[in-house]
Amino acid sequence: MQSLSTQVQMETNKNAKIASIGYQKRRESIMGYAFILPAVFLLLFFLLLPFLLAVVFGFTKFNLLRPDQIKFIGLDNYIILFKDKLFYKSLYNTLYFTVIVVPVQSAVALMLALLVNNQLKLRNVFRIAYFSPVITSMTVIAILWISLYNPNEGLINSALHVLGIPKQPFLRSADQAMNSIIFMSVWQAAGYQMMIFLAGLQSIPKDLYEASAIDGANRIQQLRYITLPSLYNVTVFVLTITTIQAVKLFTQPYVMTNGGPENSTRTLALLIYQQGFQFRNAGYASAVSVIFFLIVVVISFSMKKWLKDR
Repeated sequence: MQSLSTQVQMETNKNAKIASIGYQKRRESIMGYAFILPAVFLLLFFLLLPFLLAVVFGFTKFNLLRPDQIKFIGLDNYIILFKDKLFYKSLYNTLYFTVIVVPVQSAVALMLALLVNNQLKLRNVFRIAYFSPVITSMTVIAILWISLYNPNEGLINSALHVLGIPKQPFLRSADQAMNSIIFMSVWQAAGYQMMIFLAGLQSIPKDLYEASAIDGANRIQQLRYITLPSLYNVTVFVLTITTIQAVKLFTQPYVMTNGGPENSTRTLALLIYQQGFQFRNAGYASAVSVIFFLIVVVISFSMKKWLKDR
């Protein structure tokens, strides 16, 4: 009888323990959902909903000043878009900026990270100097570089004049404007990627370098066979975020050139803004936005596949 009572008590305790564990798991799940709910709401409200509205408005004739006169026009916006030379020019400028900026900016960031990772006396000063443009407003930096690029009184042209080089038009030349923006963008953003590379460099075990030095490896061989392979995942991340940021180029051409001269710096993001908010053609701007989104997706997945194959 006592044995039966003991078994019943043990079974009861076991069920109570299972129930307590189940309650704890449910409580943790509820807490987890409660924490991610604000982020999910913001994602749906500020990303998914605008994209769905853009898809819908892309099939309409929609003037922002006349929201009560929306008219369904089918694929007319897309037909106009694919015949629009300005769209192709903006697409070319966007891709040109991306193709140049991504490798150059990443390479500069890696070189800066290698530099500040050494045991230099002023390495903290260098880190602050390289990173300070990142935390400065892009609008402020763009205005500053407009002054630097001034063809008459700009500091850069003054330096070129001292060196005996003719003054350059920079932002006022259709051939130089985009390259000028590229140079400024690399200078401004390389510090951010530098910090990411620096974190990756500091996570590489020192034993690898010591062992390779014993085997007679020099600095270049260590960079090729230890540093770069160890930074593979970091490099993939840097290239991905740099590509996404480059494709979304807007502030620099908007502030510095407004898309000129001769549309040489007009990008897709700037084209969408001008069509939607300056010309109030929200339907056409929505169609360009949808195509722009598809281009970004294709570029992102293509880069991911290429890096994976490499």
